Amino acid sequence: MAGLKFRILLDSIENTEVFRDIIINDDFNFEHFYNTILDAFGLSNDQMASFFVSDEDWNKGEEISLMDMSFGDLDDEESPIEMNSLLLKDRIDDPKQRFILVHDFLSMWIFLIELHEITEDEVESPQLVLEVGVIPPDLIEKGPKPLDDMHFETDRDPNSEEFDFDDLDDFDDEFGNGQFDNIDDYDI
Repeated sequence: MAGLKFRILLDSIENTEVFRDIIINDDFNFEHFYNTILDAFGLSNDQMASFFVSDEDWNKGEEISLMDMSFGDLDDEESPIEMNSLLLKDRIDDPKQRFILVHDFLSMWIFLIELHEITEDEVESPQLVLEVGVIPPDLIEKGPKPLDDMHFETDRDPNSEEFDFDDLDDFDDEFGNGQFDNIDDYDI
């Protein structure tokens, strides 16, 4: 077993630098790593998330998902691997291995993760060894909101004639000649 020291940087348009350094054993799974990252940044674990194995240019590669959301639509080779079934050491191919973590697909919290050091020291539990920056409160406020709180605005008045669908005969066909009567009149 080896200890892995990762730097996890919050990717943000804000001009503040926010990152955490974490040491974790290589025999922990990705779900444990994910929860450690959330704890380090003070985020809740009530959202969907995926890691992506990345290259040196931060291109997304293989997906490692919190849970399988394919509903059996994909074969085993195309389905994402689940975080709880894969150990960190199984995806460490480079001493500077990179991952991208996307947490909460609606708010798109993106974390850039880079392996900084591999030690022979065994780490019994994950450790937060460096904490730089604070997530700006306005970023947290932009996070997920319950649908009840959302207000959808439109410049159309629902009582106006634009929403009157009672008389569909007023519509012309795509050529503007109004000759379309019934779909059954066509041999299809």
